[in-house]
Amino acid sequence: MSLAPFLIAAVLGSVSVAGFAPLELFPLPIIALAGLLRLWQDTSTPHRAALLGFIWGLGFFLTGVSWVYVSLHDVGGMAAPLAVIATVLFCCWLAVFPALVGYLYRRLMQTETRAGFWRNALLFAGLWVLSEWLRGVLFTGFPWLALGYSQTPPSPLAGFAAVLGSYGVGGLAALIAAALALGLRRRGTWLLIIALLGSGALLRGMDWTQPVGAPFRVSLLQGNIPQSLKWVPERLPLSIETYTGLAQAHPAALTVLPETALPLFFHEVPREVLQALTQHGDALVGTAVRLREGGYVNGAIAIQRSTAPVSADAVLPTPTFSTQTYAKQHLVPFGEYVPPGFAWFFGLVNIPLSDFSAGPPRQAPITLSAQPGVNIAPNICYEDLFGEEIIRALPGATLLINLSNTAWFGDSLAQPQHLQIARLRALETGRMMLRATNTGITAAIAPDGRVLGALPPFTAGALQVEAQAFAGLTPYARWGNLLALLLALIAVIYAGLPALMIALRQRRSR
Repeated sequence: MSLAPFLIAAVLGSVSVAGFAPLELFPLPIIALAGLLRLWQDTSTPHRAALLGFIWGLGFFLTGVSWVYVSLHDVGGMAAPLAVIATVLFCCWLAVFPALVGYLYRRLMQTETRAGFWRNALLFAGLWVLSEWLRGVLFTGFPWLALGYSQTPPSPLAGFAAVLGSYGVGGLAALIAAALALGLRRRGTWLLIIALLGSGALLRGMDWTQPVGAPFRVSLLQGNIPQSLKWVPERLPLSIETYTGLAQAHPAALTVLPETALPLFFHEVPREVLQALTQHGDALVGTAVRLREGGYVNGAIAIQRSTAPVSADAVLPTPTFSTQTYAKQHLVPFGEYVPPGFAWFFGLVNIPLSDFSAGPPRQAPITLSAQPGVNIAPNICYEDLFGEEIIRALPGATLLINLSNTAWFGDSLAQPQHLQIARLRALETGRMMLRATNTGITAAIAPDGRVLGALPPFTAGALQVEAQAFAGLTPYARWGNLLALLLALIAVIYAGLPALMIALRQRRSR
């Protein structure tokens, strides 16, 4: 058995990562996927195609999510050999999904006739969409590096995000890859590619949502507190002084602090800290909140300041605070809760606050009394990977704000990749997405996916932006992933039906 196809598959998987942030060479994953499909066409059995898909997946994920090792070893303190094993096993699990596509494609593919070309192209694109969706839901899901995320602007396919979402954009990219692999010399191939790219470019010019209310100034704070110092009790004043200092030096109508910016339960935050954070306006703070039942949630607290005299004779008014709370609903396995049977894992790593309770799936947006029309849907860190969960807050929410602590991933690909994911959420919802992170990348994203401003990673600072609320619904906000999944399922059934019928006839004749 020649090893060359497997080496090629591994290389194709690895180079695909350059299509995602920070390089964002968006045609590259499409070309690499076309190469993988060509390998599947030329292989002899479904099992060999599955192995090629698995090797491609290993190259892709070991390169693209190498930051898992950084999180476990460099930051989490796990012994290097165990961190390597855990990272490789995790990537092996992710590689199962392209392996499954390879097996089913080789089993159901048609001969390379004119009709077979179109059926095979649709089969590949449909299977790719369904496999990525499955990866995004099984065992709470891990849709990181889904193909659609590589097609942020300036890719013309970004225009389809507001209609089909990230999975649908990935499906169209896979369809172009199939056309390149299967019918490069066919006239219809280039017509298909031109039609898809042209339609995407036209859709990028569509205004699915409309501004509501007046723009207002927001300060997004990035404290750059190293993870190794954040939870050291003696270093607590460092966190407090950093964020209160940034808030006071950069006044705004709304000041946003990242996830667990203040390593305290909210009820433990000193009153003078709340006064400093709300000196110039409202504040949105990422912090842990203790529940009455004894547990706690990873939360976002909106703090609004008012003044009321203590008594009729009081000379100076005393500040009072009203709060609104959001509780993170999609928790990270191993990072924020203990999966059944894995309590031993936390003896190998140092992960504080690793037993959160999940918030309810539908929570009211946070309103700003001083800013009519501004209804904020917070999402915390990992939650913005899940487009269908983000749109639950719509149409009520008019502004999206992500609070993250990416210090867990060090200086790795995770930061630019996470920013790229947030850009897809803005495109899907037709709303601004503001990001406040501990170590980067703090940014403001327009509804069309453009990054309006960003702070350099691993620096302390404040990004001041003019935020604008938006009302209305994109098609994706109405339907979620349903349309993309329905189209993918129809494509697979239509393209795979002839092979299934032949298999059934052969079985009956035996």
